[in-house]
Amino acid sequence: MIVQSAPTAARLALPSEPNGSRFQAPRRVEGVDQKKERVRILIVEDDFLIAMQTETVLSEAGYEVVGTASTADQAILLAREKRPALAVMDIRLEGERDGIDAAKHLFDELNIRCIFATAHDDAITRQRAEPIAPLGWLAKPFTGDSLVALVNSTLTKFD
Repeated sequence: MIVQSAPTAARLALPSEPNGSRFQAPRRVEGVDQKKERVRILIVEDDFLIAMQTETVLSEAGYEVVGTASTADQAILLAREKRPALAVMDIRLEGERDGIDAAKHLFDELNIRCIFATAHDDAITRQRAEPIAPLGWLAKPFTGDSLVALVNSTLTKFD
């Protein structure tokens, strides 16, 4: 996928009005200790705007986004290189493999767990994902606050 570079405001398509869209930049989460090394997160999402909005929301909340991937193979390569603490994973991705396949590979090879952020939240999909023990599910559309809250609560389980 070739993406033309654009000014940040145009590229991110974040809402201009408070409460005007599903994505808002949340306030920093109190549970994230800014003095510690920032928690590293991989975003796996094939919709460019959603990926950029997710990156902005997590970065503004104090997390370090190590990269974004639009395919399962890209996600695996980035995870091997960058070693994130967790991945925010869409189910439907570009290419032959889906987010569940990518999450299974990340879990089996690198012990990286994921949060699924997807419109595909049905019982069959959840059953397919059950063996890899996802840390949580966010149904699209979701807010930036709900994403940050889920990531934060997930990370407190590891402390």
